[in-house]
Amino acid sequence: MRTLFKLLPLTLLAMSAFAPAQNNPPAVPAPAAAEASPWSDFNRQAFGQLSAWVRKSAEKMPEESYGFKPTESVRSFGQIVGHVADSQYLFCSAVLGVTNPAPKIEASKTTKRELVPALQSAFAYCDAAYASMTDLAGAQNVKFIWGDMPKITLLNANAVHLAEHYGNIVTYLRIRGIVPPSSEPGALPPRKDQ
Repeated sequence: MRTLFKLLPLTLLAMSAFAPAQNNPPAVPAPAAAEASPWSDFNRQAFGQLSAWVRKSAEKMPEESYGFKPTESVRSFGQIVGHVADSQYLFCSAVLGVTNPAPKIEASKTTKRELVPALQSAFAYCDAAYASMTDLAGAQNVKFIWGDMPKITLLNANAVHLAEHYGNIVTYLRIRGIVPPSSEPGALPPRKDQ
C-alpha cells in the first residue's frame, strides 16, 4: 500500500485523461456548497467512471466464470469483486466518520447472484462519501489504518485502488473472450487531437 500512495499523484494524472471521457457514468451529485471544489469534482467523476466499469464487468462475466483464476496464486474473479466491495466500506466509512460495517463480502459470497448486488450496495455506500465531499472538507484528517489522513486522500486512494483492480478484471474478462466495458464501442469519445 505504500507504493499505492507513492503512485497516487501519477495515477491521478493518468486518470485525468479519462475525465472528459465520461460516457454517462452513474451520476454522483456534487454537494450544494458555494465553494469551488475541483479536486472533489474530479474524484466524483473518476469514481463514477471506474465504478460504472467495474459494475458492468461484474454483470458481463458469466456465473460459471466467477471462480476463474488465471493462475492458482491469485484471487478468483468473484474474490476480486468481493474485495472491491469490501474496500468501498473500508475507505468510505473512514471518510464518512462511521464505523466500518465490514460485511466481509469476499469471505462470505462466491456467486454472481450474491456478489453483483453486494457490489452495487458497496458502491452506493461510497456514493454518499463522494457526493458530500468538498475540497475544504477533504482537507480534514481522519483516522485510517495507516494513520491520520486527509479525507480527500482516502477518496483518491479508493479510486486508485479501484483502477488497480479494474485492470485485473479487464485481464480476466479478456482471457474469457469478453470485451471490457472501457473497450466497448462508444465507451470513450474520440480524441480531439485526431
